[in-house]
Amino acid sequence: MNTALIFAGGTGQRMNTRAKPKQFLELHGKPIIIYTLEHFEKHGEIDNIVVVCLKSWIHELKSYLYHYNIKKVSQIIQGGPTGHESIYNGLSALESTCDADDIVLIHDGVRPLISAGLISENLAKVKEFGSAITAEMATESVVSSIDGSFINEVPNRESMYIAKAPQSFRYSMIWELYKRARVDNVKSIDSAHLLSIYGVKMFMVRSTANNMKITAPTDYYIFRALFEAMENQQILGI
Repeated sequence: MNTALIFAGGTGQRMNTRAKPKQFLELHGKPIIIYTLEHFEKHGEIDNIVVVCLKSWIHELKSYLYHYNIKKVSQIIQGGPTGHESIYNGLSALESTCDADDIVLIHDGVRPLISAGLISENLAKVKEFGSAITAEMATESVVSSIDGSFINEVPNRESMYIAKAPQSFRYSMIWELYKRARVDNVKSIDSAHLLSIYGVKMFMVRSTANNMKITAPTDYYIFRALFEAMENQQILGI
């Protein structure tokens, strides 16, 4: 079984929106989380979807799933105080339904411009290598700073990439790492970071273009412009 674990537990503090979390902001009347879920709903190789959501928005999400005919969501799980804890909650909920070799694709609910091809490539690479981390080549220099005041290192940009999503794994491997992290009191930024902490080899999948995460207000407007441009291309053939 191939499961998409969609993380939609953020409060959207950087969006400066008091009324709605960022994943529930709407474009043309449809919430961002639904645009994201539709990619997995329509993909023939995805069997199951689990969403980790803010407790106060679970009822609202259920109504959106019904309205937009999203059928593959089997569970909506309450998120934790951090992204790390939310992913842990989602993986824990899968323990009763996932076999060890099943594939789990962990994806941001506010990353709605993925493609069917990217999902397929993640699945293929997990089958071959055991993991698949979507990444995009850095287009500007990346600097390292320990104290936030002085730059300690500027790595060669040609070898620098930005980790994105989906980040995909065999279920038993990623679940064991998150359980181990809880025992060791280790917190990670994302699953790729957790694998790095424990020295697990990762296979990289090149991201498709515009695979952005909507975090700040400007991201929303960029998403709107990109989405409308893609819609016009389909309609007008330009």
